[in-house]
Amino acid sequence: MKKARLLIVFVFLFNAVFAQRFHIGVFGGVAAYNGDLTDKIFPRKVTNGAIGITGNYELTDKFMLRAGFTYAVVGGADRFSNDSDRIARNLSFETAITEFSLLGQYYLQNLYDHKFTPYVFGGLAVFHFNPYAYNGSTDKIYLRPLSTEGQGIPGYGKTYKLTQLAIPLGGGIKYAFTDNIHLGLEAGLRILFTDHLDDVSGNYADPADLLANRGQLSVDMAYRGDELPGGDPTAPAKGSQRGSSKYKDRYYFAGLHLTFRLNSGGGWNGSGSRNSVRCPANMY
Repeated sequence: MKKARLLIVFVFLFNAVFAQRFHIGVFGGVAAYNGDLTDKIFPRKVTNGAIGITGNYELTDKFMLRAGFTYAVVGGADRFSNDSDRIARNLSFETAITEFSLLGQYYLQNLYDHKFTPYVFGGLAVFHFNPYAYNGSTDKIYLRPLSTEGQGIPGYGKTYKLTQLAIPLGGGIKYAFTDNIHLGLEAGLRILFTDHLDDVSGNYADPADLLANRGQLSVDMAYRGDELPGGDPTAPAKGSQRGSSKYKDRYYFAGLHLTFRLNSGGGWNGSGSRNSVRCPANMY
């Protein structure tokens, strides 16, 4: 009986003190990428949707820990470029991205005393990708196993990993409908440590090496200029520039982040003194 009472007291205290600091959230918006196959910001023809869920823990009125899962599809294609050399290269890709992130989020103003505030965030993320393209018969072809730049073939570089780290940075403006329901308009950039998100980074491999080690499909997907009307049917020589590894790839999101505070019957201001029905003191 004594243990049962202690358990009830513990659950009550946890609910009263800690649960009031938790917010659950949903994110919806758009996603895009920058790299060897596009350098435009949110290019119209290759910008796709993004969705996510978050769990948020309120350390103070102005600082929050935020864990999230986000799913998106990004891509790029030379045919949408204004550069004639890129158009002649005729490469393209898409990839689904699944990302887990842990961020610190800082509000410039306290949302329990103000109706809105700018905010910034940053942290660490782990993401998974797997670039693919479509051939002439609209079949989806995953590019990494084809070693389009010779990765993994003797005499070339290593095969890139499909799960990698990223550094998320961003910010936005958040509006408080109530103490418990907040809506943020935000944008976030992911700084990557890979240049292979789009499967394009360095130089062309020798078509003979690709054919001998990965087959004809590898040769076909490594150089696609011959698919264009009047395109050069001869693949570039080994070592010719295919992409550039000078700058790493990037992907980014923009959208709305709606959060709801759990156990909204009470509040917390770092000392346990927030009133349960406290309204913002500053409306503007």
